[in-house]
Amino acid sequence: MRRLGFFSLNRIVLRATILAGALVSPLAYAELTFGIVAPATGGAASLGLGMQKGIETYFAEVNAAGGVNGQPLNLVAMDDQYQPLEAARNTRQLIEDDLLAAIGNVGTPTAAVTIPLHNEYKTLLYGAFTGAGILRRSPPDRYVINYRASYVQETAAMVDGLLQAGILPEEIAFFTQNDSFGDAGYNGAMQALASHGVENSASLAHGRFTRGTRNVHQGLASILQAPVTPRAVIIVGTSGPAADFIREAKNDLPDAVFLNVSFVGSQALMDELGEQAEGVIITQVVPPLDADLPAVEEYRQALASYSPDSAPDFISLEGYLAAKLFVEGVKAAGANPNREAIVDGLLGLGTIDIGLGEPLTLGRDDHQASDAVWPTIITNGRFESVEWASLLP
Repeated sequence: MRRLGFFSLNRIVLRATILAGALVSPLAYAELTFGIVAPATGGAASLGLGMQKGIETYFAEVNAAGGVNGQPLNLVAMDDQYQPLEAARNTRQLIEDDLLAAIGNVGTPTAAVTIPLHNEYKTLLYGAFTGAGILRRSPPDRYVINYRASYVQETAAMVDGLLQAGILPEEIAFFTQNDSFGDAGYNGAMQALASHGVENSASLAHGRFTRGTRNVHQGLASILQAPVTPRAVIIVGTSGPAADFIREAKNDLPDAVFLNVSFVGSQALMDELGEQAEGVIITQVVPPLDADLPAVEEYRQALASYSPDSAPDFISLEGYLAAKLFVEGVKAAGANPNREAIVDGLLGLGTIDIGLGEPLTLGRDDHQASDAVWPTIITNGRFESVEWASLLP
């Protein structure tokens, strides 16, 4: 299914103007076209639509200032419904349509089937909304460049914080999606535990659920059978099943702490849980929404200008920041860039400050721009920074 966003519609209007005989140089309308393959329908729709909104918001800001080297930026959105088969089909179509790069795609199982296509056709996959290791190989794939921190870094922040709070390793359990996404988060936590000298981490309670379902009961039963009652559960899933699990688990584990990686969709999870969201932890890979940082302030202003009906959220902020860095690479690629020039432009950025307080880095051997993780806890309907030392009574 192909969906035309704001810029695609704008392109049609511009071309119609030219055909109507407007005395404007066609060169003024030469576009730089990029694509996003992400869920716009289904249980993960809020993730895809959030990334699209953030990217389109920054593109609108750039276009209002004259584009890049006088060329407007255009984003074509394709709905993959968070299904690998649809993701592969849509990716092939976009590559055949000569897009310059994909930006902001969502998901690990979908990335697993599209990365080979990007590598085969030498077309960049940039800024995907996933922290999975398959996008972070060593040495890195030339045509895969990441903006965000990895799931290894997110779950390491969780494990470090839980141990600091006084929770023992054997009191940690896991509830994960039964696919490559769940595996990525779980394996990251295993690495973090191993770094603390924990040798029996594979024996910790681990419940699973099937992608696209909300069948959480068997996974919860596995966790409740643990020989040591869990005091913390690390969750790797989307908002619907994560919310159902937390809601049910609180009946049997009223004193446990529930932690989620950023992919869960913070606002969607809080909305699903309502009052039961209190005390739930989510690691973020972008700064707080009210941060006093130039890039975050620019995001708030741009969202108010170009998407006034939208409230700030972590997902669209990630899309905006990823697009902000991406455009720096497009600028570095020169006039009328091709696919290879954009890859070279990004990897040649080195250390760059986009207004986050700390610089980002990209290079030939470093395809992940940011390593930062911000753990947050839901308190009175707000996302606050976690104080691990005072987390437990």
